[in-house]
Amino acid sequence: MNSEEQRQRAIRAFAEFLQTPLETLLQRHLNINTSAAALALFHEVAASVPAYKAFLAQQAINPSEYQSFEDFQRLPLLTKENYLQHHPLANFCRHGQLETCDMIAVSSGSTGKPTFWPRFFADEMQIATRFEQIFHDSFYADTRRTLAVICFSLGTWVGGMFTTNCCRYLASKGYPITVITPGNNKEEILRVVQELGSAFEQVALLGYPPFLKDVIDTGIARGIEWQQYQIKLVMAGEVFSEEWRSLVGERVGSQNPCYDSASLYGTADAGVLGNETPLSICIRRFLANHPDAARTLFGESRLPTLMQYDPLSRFFEVKDGTLLFSGDNGIPLVRYHISDTGGIISYDAMLEFVKEWGFDPVAELQNQVVERLHITSPQEPRGIRSLPFVYVFGRSNFTVSYFGANIYPENVTVGLEQPVIREWVTGKFVLQVCEDGDKNRFLSVVVELAPLVEGSEEKREAIASSILSQLKRLNSEFANYVPPEYQMPQVALAPIGDAEYFPMGVKHRYTRK
Repeated sequence: MNSEEQRQRAIRAFAEFLQTPLETLLQRHLNINTSAAALALFHEVAASVPAYKAFLAQQAINPSEYQSFEDFQRLPLLTKENYLQHHPLANFCRHGQLETCDMIAVSSGSTGKPTFWPRFFADEMQIATRFEQIFHDSFYADTRRTLAVICFSLGTWVGGMFTTNCCRYLASKGYPITVITPGNNKEEILRVVQELGSAFEQVALLGYPPFLKDVIDTGIARGIEWQQYQIKLVMAGEVFSEEWRSLVGERVGSQNPCYDSASLYGTADAGVLGNETPLSICIRRFLANHPDAARTLFGESRLPTLMQYDPLSRFFEVKDGTLLFSGDNGIPLVRYHISDTGGIISYDAMLEFVKEWGFDPVAELQNQVVERLHITSPQEPRGIRSLPFVYVFGRSNFTVSYFGANIYPENVTVGLEQPVIREWVTGKFVLQVCEDGDKNRFLSVVVELAPLVEGSEEKREAIASSILSQLKRLNSEFANYVPPEYQMPQVALAPIGDAEYFPMGVKHRYTRK
């Protein structure tokens, strides 16, 4: 590709993003056959990407023989192990030219060995549409002066720079959004919000959920009145409970949980794959209160992140309970297996399912908009778009097995997010199954106390009771498999930063085998 072609590619992508209304972008999938588009991507990648050509040849696959969607579904899956670790970086790019990309992000992955992910400016445009969905549909940021505070780590990691770029593209499109990048420097975030926040109608904090909660709690301890800034949250990287969303929302004065925050399903591999919408949050909050319905829908006793996605931008499939996606990027990927446990549900099937359980999320959102956003015109509330749903449990199945019941960290988390208890703890814990001197098994939960909180027997008992009641409510296996005399967890309280259980500066693991 020569410099003129590269220039035209950038101009075309930017012009299309700037000039195409969000409505049009999000409705395209209704008029275009998305499985045919995925097949077309396969043929284009097979013809232009040297590493993929070699991969197919190695498997004795002739691309011209793959002409239907059924054929597409027979294509071998791509993984880091079978594809990305076998070729020079340039060979994953079109025509083997790394210089057709202008940015490289790094993911360390679960192995700790970095993987490099190049991309070009044009690749960021379809990801900017995911941010536009959130800022337009959830935050009404087309009509409200918004300060976007980037709280993701800045550097080679994907979150900070990618998010910064996408928010700036929205400003180019005409949104009154101003971006500032303190990164994950807590002191700087608090200074920025206090000194600049009141010049805007709302402040959006973009970062990882536990870090944003830490920022908010630190601000409260210092007397910051978050509610005066009309705080909105954009999050990624972790599954959190609806109790967590309510708790953090209360602390910033949020009036409307379906419209005041949104989570992204993002990866270094391909940017943002899907995002929460007011509709998906409304449905998830209903499911959080109806564990039987959630179990029927998702097949597990824990609540996944529930999002909507554009199948023209990222085409999802499900194989053996895990997600595959195909999508164009600096490194285009066809049937890429990301090892996330999850599934997909069509828009109609989802609305039909909740209707059978007596719930109408569209009517619920309509009521919320009228009550809380004071928008009384009869138009449909924002954020109701007929996009398919994707749900994600997360990368690894960190369950513990106790009397044959799978117990998930997510079940314990909800117990720590109940009123009063949540004031005593940070939210971190270590869940494990242990044995006593008589070789009887018991469920152990070591809980990290919040700063300046002293442990006591009363607190320990209250925390254990709260965890037990949520385990019984949320996890039918636990309630039915575990004999009553073994159900009460044995809780130990540890000070913040405890070296054995909660060492500072490393990624926390919630379970131990």
